[in-house]
Amino acid sequence: MPTLRGKTALVTGASSGIGRSTALALAEQGADLIVVARRVDALEELARIIATRGSSKVVTAGLDVRDRNAVGGFVRDLIANQSRVDILVNNAGLSRGLSPLQEGDVDDWEEMIDTNVKGLLYVTRSIVPLMIEQGNGHVLNIGSVAGREVYANGNVYCATKYAVRALTEGLRIDLHGTPVRVSTIDPGLVETEFSVVRFHGDQERADAIYQDTRPLRPEDVADAVVYAATRPPHVNVAELVLLASDQATATTIDRSSPGDR
Repeated sequence: MPTLRGKTALVTGASSGIGRSTALALAEQGADLIVVARRVDALEELARIIATRGSSKVVTAGLDVRDRNAVGGFVRDLIANQSRVDILVNNAGLSRGLSPLQEGDVDDWEEMIDTNVKGLLYVTRSIVPLMIEQGNGHVLNIGSVAGREVYANGNVYCATKYAVRALTEGLRIDLHGTPVRVSTIDPGLVETEFSVVRFHGDQERADAIYQDTRPLRPEDVADAVVYAATRPPHVNVAELVLLASDQATATTIDRSSPGDR
């Protein structure tokens, strides 16, 4: 498999979960890393680990992708430092709440829309022109099976992930004829901080989501990102859907005891 030496990857939401694992996996392939998230202390810890994984350069930056001005300033700084971005992993995202639409929390809706949709747009809009100018690039969006299948009480979160899927397809069309590839990696159940965030810190409720089943690990999704990013230039992995073996649909999950099989 080709390595990513000489390439620079920007990973958003890199402080934990899929983003953190993706940054580590890309570093192991030799890529230089630019990792951004809101939790700067976690990024600094990640940078120390990345430095031991084969990456020759690691840049960290505190960034809230919901802040359009902050994103613009961040990219202007990259340009001023003559940095390039060969791989963009739009990973920053979250879910808040799990309730019928008519009972939903509007603040939760706005946080999901601002992060999952608008944040992805702000970063993509700022980075893709650089990729076109440099004659090389790959945008990889972390979507979800929730962008392919609506489930009960997941209304707005699913809507944001459907939007990610639509934006991915639209961007691929818009970039047709350029040297920039566009992919989406759509995982199912992955055990991360996702459910703790969704349930506003309720660890017990979050743990129940993964109880008596074998979900994906963040490393599994990171492997998929690396696979897509290391294909030859004439190959574009347009969509890659990952499910745990115990999962058939968003809500069809085998919860018999893993230890008994």
